Amino acid sequence: MLSDWYTMLYNPSPDYVNTLHCTQEAVYPLYTIILIYYKIACGLGKSDRFKSIYAALYFFPILTVLQAVGGGLLYYAFPYIILVLSLVTLAVYMSASEIQSFKSLVTKKKRLVVLFSHWLLHAYGIVSISRLDRLEQDLPLLALVPGPTLFYIATAKFTEPSRILSEGGSGH
Repeated sequence: MLSDWYTMLYNPSPDYVNTLHCTQEAVYPLYTIILIYYKIACGLGKSDRFKSIYAALYFFPILTVLQAVGGGLLYYAFPYIILVLSLVTLAVYMSASEIQSFKSLVTKKKRLVVLFSHWLLHAYGIVSISRLDRLEQDLPLLALVPGPTLFYIATAKFTEPSRILSEGGSGH
């Protein structure tokens, strides 16, 4: 929940009647490891040390504030971000590789590795969103993993750019 990351949003009610309005500090390793990395990176500029120091003077304070303010939102939205990015990168890869049939997808091992890695990310996004609280309802959602690939292969023949351009130029 979002209140796990921003403890000021959590006001406990111990007796279910009176609410205690308190702000407390919570330190999470995933939240602070980014800030530790920024601190270490300030001292590790190897080449052209002065340019990296100037960049650090501008970027690290901005990134630190963004992490401190939006870090909880990032961790809360991470499964959704993974799901959307897996769909977008799969579509971009398949269109860039000109995959328009199932046969052209399975002919090269590299394409299969990329496909299965996208499916793994997609499955991870689905599992982390559903949290597998009720297995009998949540596990069938994993059947949706190959859905975007099948949809792309089924509709790729309708979106051939050369066909669209030739039909548009002939006045039909």
